[in-house]
Amino acid sequence: MTTTYKTPRYHRMRLILGDQLNLQHHWFEQCDSGTLYVIAELHQEASYTRHHVQKLCAFFAAMAQFATALRANGHDVLHLKLDETRDYADLPDLIQALCSRHGIEHFDFQLADEYRLRQQLREMQLDNAVTVTEFDSEHFLLPEAEFSRFIAAGKHNRMESFYRKMRKRLDLLMDGDQPLGGQWNFDADNRDRLRAPDLTEIPEPLRFDNNVEQILQRLDEGKIDYFGERSEALLWPVDRAQSLQLLEHFCNHCLHRFGRFQDAMTSAHEYRWSLYHSRLSFALNSKMLHPLEVAEAAIQRFKQTDSGISIAQVEGFVRQIIGWREYVRAVYWVNMPGYASLNQLQAKRDLPAYFWDGDTKMECMKQALGQSLEFAYAHHIQRLMITGNFCLLTGIDPGQVDAWYLGVYIDAIEWVEMPNTRGMSQFADNGLIATKPYCAGGNYINKMSDHCKHCHYNVKQKTETGACPFNSLYWHFMVRHRERLERNPRIGMIYRSWDRQQPETQEATIAQANWCLQNLEQL
Repeated sequence: MTTTYKTPRYHRMRLILGDQLNLQHHWFEQCDSGTLYVIAELHQEASYTRHHVQKLCAFFAAMAQFATALRANGHDVLHLKLDETRDYADLPDLIQALCSRHGIEHFDFQLADEYRLRQQLREMQLDNAVTVTEFDSEHFLLPEAEFSRFIAAGKHNRMESFYRKMRKRLDLLMDGDQPLGGQWNFDADNRDRLRAPDLTEIPEPLRFDNNVEQILQRLDEGKIDYFGERSEALLWPVDRAQSLQLLEHFCNHCLHRFGRFQDAMTSAHEYRWSLYHSRLSFALNSKMLHPLEVAEAAIQRFKQTDSGISIAQVEGFVRQIIGWREYVRAVYWVNMPGYASLNQLQAKRDLPAYFWDGDTKMECMKQALGQSLEFAYAHHIQRLMITGNFCLLTGIDPGQVDAWYLGVYIDAIEWVEMPNTRGMSQFADNGLIATKPYCAGGNYINKMSDHCKHCHYNVKQKTETGACPFNSLYWHFMVRHRERLERNPRIGMIYRSWDRQQPETQEATIAQANWCLQNLEQL
């Protein structure tokens, strides 16, 4: 006797994307036997850019854990692996097939946080009998409907003003209507470099041991093109419990020195990749943690009498969570889709090969690239003032820079990556985010790190053979963009300094920079 199995029929299907792992969403407050939740590993998402292998593993592992958590709470979940979705052209193709297979009458999705995915879902054509409803992800602190009150499209909007409004709105670190501590921003107190005595106190980072062997096998069998260091033991959190552990570890062991050393870099410690940073961005951007609970946890720890945490440390962290993170999201959405093609400096060079293997003689770049490839992570100054600075000075095509940053970092989702890269780092938006290009010569790198002590190049030289490439490249950048930048009040004095140099010095500097640009792959 042959037994036949009927495909379960549901009246409603709800899609959960890999960055929508929010157990607190109202969807999950009640169980409904007629609702099917779909979580799918997609070739489309694994391949729309070339990803770091740990980023792929982290998202796929977190999706699997989320499916398990939903099932444990009584929900019906269809968790599809790469081999089960390989025959579908894209996400709409999969959704159409599942709606037909399960007799779906209502399809729901949460608003995607990447423009391409949002458009794909909104333009998807389903059977006329299927009603489609979109929901908020219930994660961010500023609703999209209010963006226009905070951010004007096509114009520069001060992050500091945005941040102050958010502080007041959320009543965080406030004393009535005034900022706690008497000032809004303590950034000037948070720019120390790490000296030898400081290295002994760097805390050991909390690392997890998540087995992703099966995910790696699926990636290989699916012929997914990835890069970066491969490991069967993933150190990143992949569920809410681990994410909360990482938050607690940060508050207890790192927050007291987070602000002070948030810009610092070193080559001289095994924990140089983590230092005092929270490393919560993946847990936040995948929505395993809510930004308000993260900010409030830090503030609660700060208020404890034995914390040893100053207002400068906690304010610097809260500013990143409720200020910068929400700000770049708003800038992204009010300026898309045009933002994705901005290239105001007309940068056109190709990304050098050492961005993919870290094989360069520039110590600062070797450290930042090597760390990125090893851990799928680098902190904001490494991204902005090392790799980003280098790409800006050398005129790398911002589309290629975008693609690398989007692929290499475990926390990179386009809404947060693009404004940080194309805007803040590459100034390709001509100042929609930054009031000036964030560029510097070797002196800044030497001030904030010990990298220059171990470098093939001499940071104190500008035109000689073996001079630090950043030095001449900095002046080359400033000179070639003089017409655009010299009236900027924040950097106008730079040109007065250039004009005071002897003509032969100027010529030698430009000649050295041209040599660097012509030999970019060999630096």
